[in-house]
Order: sequence, then structure tokens, then C-alpha cells
Amino acid sequence: MRHLPRIHAITNDEVLALPDFLDRAEQLTSNCDAAIHIRSGSLDGRRLTDIVESLSDRCGDATVFVNDRADVARATRAAGVHLPSAGLPVREVRAIVGAEPWIGRSTHNLEEVDRAAGEGADYVFIGPVWPTASHPGKEPLGAEVLGTRSTVRMIAIGGITTSRAAACSSSGAYGIAAISSIWYASNVASTARALSLSFQM
Repeated sequence: MRHLPRIHAITNDEVLALPDFLDRAEQLTSNCDAAIHIRSGSLDGRRLTDIVESLSDRCGDATVFVNDRADVARATRAAGVHLPSAGLPVREVRAIVGAEPWIGRSTHNLEEVDRAAGEGADYVFIGPVWPTASHPGKEPLGAEVLGTRSTVRMIAIGGITTSRAAACSSSGAYGIAAISSIWYASNVASTARALSLSFQM
């Protein structure tokens, strides 16, 4: 099985539409142990496949995950598939993508974490850990939740910044996931290095 990065950079339609998206992706993957999650609410399978292949061409052996599209992940030989909390069962996705790719799931409480671990998920996103604009009104879980399970790798999401990444690491998180603090950073390379350093302490 491939190495699971500590830093997970999640896209959305706005990020994927950035004119310098590939430039930013190259800066990210050249400067830290990072995975890029291709997530879109509107693009079809052909366009998602094109994006994954463009990343592979531009960023070499970048670790790319496809969100909620096991078919695209298999077609592109992506490193993994990330499932929403109410997505397909892990065993069904495993039958599609094979034994090697990582399979993760989004979770929002410890009950969902335990369920995902029991299904055989390789890791979970847990959050929001802090308040975030992507989930307005959602009660944050707090960093203390990150060290409560040892059965599955827990990756913190929600309100993640470079200053909060160290708190995630010290609380027991395997890694962090973010959108805006990575993709919209004024200097993606330096932000990537700062995030990565939090998990090398």
C-alpha cells in the first residue's frame, strides 16, 4: 500500500477553475508530503479524469485522491478514493478499485469514526474541528477529539490554518485537510512547508 500523506489539499469547483491551479498544485506537492483530493459538485467523469491526468503529467508522482468517484479513481489509477459520510460502503469501493488504493471517509462525530473504522476505512476526515465557512452553524468538535481513537488514522478538517496544524499534531491527529488555507495562500510553497513541519516535530 502506498504511503498516506499527512497534508490533504481538497479542491472544489472554484479551486479547480483557478487559472493557475496546476502551478499551485506543483508548488504544493514539491514542498511537502501532500495529497490532492479532486472533489467537484458539477464536473462529469470525463472532465475529472482529464484533471487527474493533467496533475499526473505536471506533478509527476503526486498522490491524488478522487472524491466519491471510484470509477474515475480506478480508470486513472489514483492513489485513493475519499467517500462522503453517507457514501458507498467501503467494501463496495474496494471491489471496484482493488487492494492497493487508500479508501477514506468523512466523519462528523466519533460514532461515525467508529463505523468507518469497522467498515475497513484506511483513514477518516473528522470535523469540523474549528468553525469553518464551509459548514456554517456546525458546532466545532475541538482538537481534543483527535486523540481519542487508535483504530484508524484521524485527519483533522475544518478551520485548519498553519498555526492550528501544530495543535492537531500534538492532540494526536495523523494529519490535516484544508481547502482555502492551502489553495488560496499567497505563497503555497511556504504554507505547505509550514503545515508539513507541524507533523515532523
